[in-house]
Amino acid sequence: MTDEPIIEAQALTKRFPGAVVALDGFSLTVLRGEVVVIIGPSGSGKSTFLRCLNGLEEIDAGAIVIDGIPLDHHRSNRLLIRQEVGMVFQSFNLFPHLTVRENIDLAQVQVRKKTQAEAARTTLALLAKVGIAEKADRYPQELSGGQQQRVAIARALAMSPKVMLFDEATSALDPEMIGEVLEVMRALAAEGMTMVVVTHEMGFAREVGDRIVFMEAGRTVEEAPTERFFAAPREERTKAFLSQIL
Repeated sequence: MTDEPIIEAQALTKRFPGAVVALDGFSLTVLRGEVVVIIGPSGSGKSTFLRCLNGLEEIDAGAIVIDGIPLDHHRSNRLLIRQEVGMVFQSFNLFPHLTVRENIDLAQVQVRKKTQAEAARTTLALLAKVGIAEKADRYPQELSGGQQQRVAIARALAMSPKVMLFDEATSALDPEMIGEVLEVMRALAAEGMTMVVVTHEMGFAREVGDRIVFMEAGRTVEEAPTERFFAAPREERTKAFLSQIL
């Protein structure tokens, strides 16, 4: 981890129809190589924040800068940011008519403009990295949920992102499959990947997170280094939340 910010989100506001305020002046700075874990009750704005970071949701106010590139109305900036920011969702979003190999090759060839041979080498290396190299020619429906999520992680990594966003990446998995996905995420953190992780897996948060952010109602309730956050939370709302999930 360095002292250099790679994500700067300032005073973000996001409203949805029906006067629902998902983000209410929310700010967060993430350092290069840092793992920030965001926790909080359902509807607190965690997933909305991640989707705003790569332009999947439009902010109503505030500013986002990623690796020096402002996420503004310029199409070129948005394309650059989407290439530099990988995102893994709750659902795997794999193309069912393509094999695992083809799912991972696709964006490398179409977006990164790699040759098919270059993409193939990267794909096989990443499948080995996430522990499923032998599944390269299978179709998504032939894989377990944990294996499909590992393919989704490999697909995001194939774009050589500078930042990885994980939005409840294990919440759709059976309990026995959660560990295999968390293990891949642990390895990425150990390699120095900048990560923003929304999760309910508190064991993972304590082990891997450099900093914990507790959100509620679109705002930061408490933010602290991981050890202090769990050992000595300062806010009563944080203490109440942790007492329910630990």
